[in-house]
Amino acid sequence: MATFPISGVHTWLWLPPLVAFCISFFTSMVGISGAFLLLPFQMSVLNYTAPSVSATNLVYNLAATPGGVYRYLREGRMVWPLVWVIVAGTLPGIVIGFYLRVMYLPDPRDFKLFAGLVLLYIGYRVLAEFLPWHEKSETEATRPQPVTAIRMLQFSLARASFSFGEQVFSFSVPAMFLLALIVGVIGGTYGIGGGAIIAPFCVALFGLPVHAIAGAAIAGTLFTSVAGVALYSLLPAPAGMVTQPDWALGLLFGLGGFAGMYFGARCQKRVPQRILKLLLGLLLMLLAGYYIFAFFA
Repeated sequence: MATFPISGVHTWLWLPPLVAFCISFFTSMVGISGAFLLLPFQMSVLNYTAPSVSATNLVYNLAATPGGVYRYLREGRMVWPLVWVIVAGTLPGIVIGFYLRVMYLPDPRDFKLFAGLVLLYIGYRVLAEFLPWHEKSETEATRPQPVTAIRMLQFSLARASFSFGEQVFSFSVPAMFLLALIVGVIGGTYGIGGGAIIAPFCVALFGLPVHAIAGAAIAGTLFTSVAGVALYSLLPAPAGMVTQPDWALGLLFGLGGFAGMYFGARCQKRVPQRILKLLLGLLLMLLAGYYIFAFFA
């Protein structure tokens, strides 16, 4: 076993990359960074609850997400205008999220409640289509699509559209920017990067297909995580509070995450998205319940 001096984590060297590989293999298929599940593992299993755990999680994103980005690029499934809107919106959100984390949520108990509420809402959005009161009519985003390359049709400050398979999809650029800003605040506070959890919102609120937007969401996570790591490393924090990342632990997680994201992106088109979303949503709800009930226990 090894001890990481910055975080104080004591664990086997093989455990972080193995856990990161398993998590990122499945989450990359739906365009979500494995960081949002990796944080509960660090806090509950490794007992790493200091504010710097958020920064360490962002280091994982830096090392892990290039694997998924490369694979989606290779297959021509990257909506670049969506990437840039995500980055533009989430960057200021991450700055706000940093100060929320170090000024108002430094206590591990309070932060776990916040994390539980975030996971609860994401889980609800992912599982919405499986709920009995959800409208069952088939939409363009839920109808099975041939997994082909993406072709941009229009991009302006007002609207963007692209073709995927046999359908045309579009979204409002100002509305997507506002969503990215809000998600950036959450991601900056939670330590998962701005674009790490935007994919479920793109699917649920804008009706965009998972196969088409997964690459853009992961690419947005990569770019905004760079800013997030810089914020936690360079900006001043309250006296006595350590916010700098544990680079060794983060890169060890990232090693497994890189392989997991690459193979997850490669296998994505062979796995039914309804199955992936159902399993992911149930796991999110389980984790959310654990943290919320622990706060009130």
